[in-house]
Amino acid sequence: MLMSIEPKKRDVALVVDDSPETLRLLTDALDGAGMTVMVALDGAAAMRIIDQITPDIVLLDAVMPGIDGFETCRRLKRDAGLANVPVIFMTGLAETEHIVRGLEAGGVDYVTKPIVIEEMLARIRVHLGNARLTQSARAALDVSGRFLFAVNRQGTVLWATPQAQKLLSDHHGAQADDFVLPPALLQWLEQAKAKGSAKSQGAFLPDNPQLRLFYMGETAPNEFLLRLSRESGTALPPEFTSELGLTTREGEVLAWLSKGKTNRDIAQILGLSPRTVDKHLEQIYAKLGVENRTAAAAIAANATRRNS
Repeated sequence: MLMSIEPKKRDVALVVDDSPETLRLLTDALDGAGMTVMVALDGAAAMRIIDQITPDIVLLDAVMPGIDGFETCRRLKRDAGLANVPVIFMTGLAETEHIVRGLEAGGVDYVTKPIVIEEMLARIRVHLGNARLTQSARAALDVSGRFLFAVNRQGTVLWATPQAQKLLSDHHGAQADDFVLPPALLQWLEQAKAKGSAKSQGAFLPDNPQLRLFYMGETAPNEFLLRLSRESGTALPPEFTSELGLTTREGEVLAWLSKGKTNRDIAQILGLSPRTVDKHLEQIYAKLGVENRTAAAAIAANATRRNS
């Protein structure tokens, strides 16, 4: 009995260009290379096509009437499901500023016109291969049980493992796709990228001090991998706080102090100013009858152990 073999799936390429000659040239070449080709004459038409089907790769003219290629790419990349579809810009503009604009918009490569077909096909093969490796790596992360997600430079979530999605949903009250890094964390991300993952310190989500972010590195152009960590034991027992005459906020400050956090860390975690944290600590020292943070932290740590 002969077993049927499913035919190999054809890669789908979307070619966006306002030149019929370029469209005809690329359609013939890509079809001959075994790809399924869709064409659009402008950015608006391209977005309508993408609403119906997700291409494996996009060849995009940089300069077009209406929505130009740069804006088309930016809109495409805002969709989490399309964020990792490679975009190759086609342009007659070889100036550095236009090349940089294309890469900043989310493109992975560019070719200058007139197009050399052999070069274009070689670049397509490379970027399709890289995209498949990225998809395979992401699938592996999804089943690894790790709390990982990726954002772009604007702080928008591009993808998240199921575990990270649940953690963000449970603690932030929103789906991962709706989560955007606040300005303070965007600033932290820029600093973390400059330092590198090995030297970067974690940062707490301002509205969720139980969640801490760690920068893991850049996994693709305009894609940055972050790891979520859940901090536990961040509150003193209510009865202990009440017994010492501490307010709820003072108890929170003391709890984080006992975990070794600096005043600046505590301010960021609790959404307070450093001056307000200083004032809380003055009250805490007075109520506990101690003179410094070390003694206060020891009292808090003992209370936590007794009630754990």
